[in-house]
Amino acid sequence: MPVHTSESSQGNRGRGFALGLALASAVAFGGSGVAAKPLIEAGLDPLDVVWLRVAGAALVMLPLAVRHRGLVRRRPALLAGFGLLAVAGVQAFYFASISRIPVGVALLVEYLAPALVLGWVRFVQRRPVTRAAALGVVLAVGGLACVVEVWSGLSFDVLGLLLALGAACCQVGYFVLSDQGGDAGAEAPDPLGVIAYGLLVGALVLTVVARPWNMDWSVLGGTADMDGTAVAASLLLGWIVLIATVVAYVTGVRSVRSLSPQVAGVVACLEAVIATVLAWVLLGEHLSAPQIIGGAVVLFGAFIAQSSTPAKASQTPVAGGTGDAERELSARGTAV
Repeated sequence: MPVHTSESSQGNRGRGFALGLALASAVAFGGSGVAAKPLIEAGLDPLDVVWLRVAGAALVMLPLAVRHRGLVRRRPALLAGFGLLAVAGVQAFYFASISRIPVGVALLVEYLAPALVLGWVRFVQRRPVTRAAALGVVLAVGGLACVVEVWSGLSFDVLGLLLALGAACCQVGYFVLSDQGGDAGAEAPDPLGVIAYGLLVGALVLTVVARPWNMDWSVLGGTADMDGTAVAASLLLGWIVLIATVVAYVTGVRSVRSLSPQVAGVVACLEAVIATVLAWVLLGEHLSAPQIIGGAVVLFGAFIAQSSTPAKASQTPVAGGTGDAERELSARGTAV
């Protein structure tokens, strides 16, 4: 007799695959700093590295942009928003903020984005969110405070904090816009096309800001020091463009489409943990005991959120506290 796979088993496998994509995205994004820091120490400005990253990825994705050129006519606002917020906005606000406040503080403020995503889902989209998912966000943010050691060198700078908050808001845009159209069936915008045009828009915006014609291009022809090991600058740039940008965005957007913005947002908090661990292994930047504990808390918070928040089985916004979406949530966890 043929063996029939149950619907729940298929759903669990699909959810597991989507979580794998979210983790792959966090690993890819988290590895960007390890490759970028040697280039910056070799003589490139941080904004130059950002421009090279986005422009290089846009060039790689250009054939897909041509293939999905119909998106320009059908979804111009989505493409512009993704490019301005999810690509250029996050990078520009973050680098502007770290010029005024410590990197750890800026990173923590930026990763308030999962909490902001939950607020967007609950109060703007009027969809229920489980209490456990909210608890997962609180734990993840608290763990991040330990990972980045926010207490070391905290200085109150209103403008710097506002810039970091701007990066967090742009990251919310990344998760929300990645989810747009995922419930439209055959009419849904192809995520690869959205990413390709988002990178093109981001590259154009960052070209105006970074002014790459003033860059010291000779750095790319030499080597960069990675904890005493000379590594070709072109190899590091290739990693940043192909893995930390192209692969990171592709896996990230697809995971948001399969899961939900709030779940993918919490799992993305692992990026800070991964970045810190990679810096420990590859750059010799050792972890302190609070950072190790904080990383464990982030992992625990992400696990709680992803295990208690349902995947997007129903996309109908909940109004007035009734409907199929809320009933399904009630069967899986308590909604707030």
